[in-house]
Amino acid sequence: MKERILIVDDDQDQCDLLGAVVGRLDYAVTTTTSPTEALNLAASSPFDAILTDLGMSTMSGTELCSRIMASRPDVPVIVVTGLGSLESAIAAMRAGAYDFLNKPVDVNVLGMTLQRAVQHRQLREEVKRLREQVPDPRVAGSMIGESGAMKGVVDLITRVGPTEASVLIHGETGTGKELVARAVHAAGPRGSGPFVAINCAAVPASLLESELFGHARGAFTDAKMARDGLFVRASGGTLFLDEVGEMPLEMQAKLLRALQERTVRPVGSNTEMPFDTRIVTATHRDLEAEVASQRFREDLYYRINVVKIPVPPLRERGSDILVLATHFLRKAAERSRRAEIEMKMPPQFASLLLAYDWPGNVRELENCMERAVALARFDHVSAEDLPERVRAFKADKIKLVAEQSNEILTLDELERRYILRALRIVGGNRSRAAELLGLDRRTLYRRIEKYQRTSPDESPGAGGPPQASAGN
Repeated sequence: MKERILIVDDDQDQCDLLGAVVGRLDYAVTTTTSPTEALNLAASSPFDAILTDLGMSTMSGTELCSRIMASRPDVPVIVVTGLGSLESAIAAMRAGAYDFLNKPVDVNVLGMTLQRAVQHRQLREEVKRLREQVPDPRVAGSMIGESGAMKGVVDLITRVGPTEASVLIHGETGTGKELVARAVHAAGPRGSGPFVAINCAAVPASLLESELFGHARGAFTDAKMARDGLFVRASGGTLFLDEVGEMPLEMQAKLLRALQERTVRPVGSNTEMPFDTRIVTATHRDLEAEVASQRFREDLYYRINVVKIPVPPLRERGSDILVLATHFLRKAAERSRRAEIEMKMPPQFASLLLAYDWPGNVRELENCMERAVALARFDHVSAEDLPERVRAFKADKIKLVAEQSNEILTLDELERRYILRALRIVGGNRSRAAELLGLDRRTLYRRIEKYQRTSPDESPGAGGPPQASAGN
């Protein structure tokens, strides 16, 4: 649907002229010469922006703007003035105007101003909608996110949780693999039992066996008493082996035997100890490639990989970024005892979060939100509170599809594939895809419609990315 613009000017000729210009910019236009009627229309119709003249006889544009802001603060108002004075611009801004334009209006400037205003409103609405969907952070193990990728993760957790199957969680560093492991544990019959976690990469190889299997008294220096390992301590619950791909080959063989026999032998002991523990593992490595390179045992890989849960990187989770950001802002404000900070997310702040590619994933996002709360000078965070790397990021990481193939493509086909790839990368978020491609939203929509007419089964948006993301 076209974005809707309301134009208010008590000069009929000027109103019609401005309406025709805005209509040619591909907006749905409603015009009125009555400020009173404009107030009624703004209150009853979903306009994306309002364009009003400043010097009207029955009601000034400044007063109209002020009254609209009182009832519809979500709709940006752009004031058009022929006075060209600084005082009039300041008065309009104080009344809540989003921007102002001088007469005669430059069509290009008008187009850019309307585009920014409309995107501003849409982003505010999306932030508001997503904020309302953030679960109560006090609910342990809550899986935050509504993207298609995260719904797939939740579906797998729901299906495999009640079973005893071994689960392998795969994802980049910082994506929340331990959170998924805890959700698998909580969803099963062992949810009331212990959840014991160990990072295999953080424990020296010489100590890992003792940590997992335990040791007998006198097994080594300082072993003054026997100690149960994590397998036994996790009995009745779940043992989470994080970064299992970092485990040395020698230790892999011992782990495999323990999983097969369901017993462990503590270091320095001749006695086997049984355990009743569910095993959940995680890694950021491609274990199939590690098996092919003989750095990971194939038999152990099939033992731990009964069900694989792939955790998507944050850059592929679309508007989940804003949901998570709101959640982390709330947590940081509570932890910092800054109750005055409201969970308001200015559109520029949200836009920067959506544009950034988050190489550190969810962990990096949480770090940035903690920083924003710590540096906030007002009752809400602002774009200036984000790290420089986020504010200065340029989205230039989409590779041309043609670089991945030796076939010769027409320019139309190349563009179609390029747009489709951009939409997939951002989870179907058309606003962000347009930003990545350097297009405005309406241009992107027109091209998608063209491809739907020429190739309806493979066009962007047909059986492709989810269509419920921000900006669709």
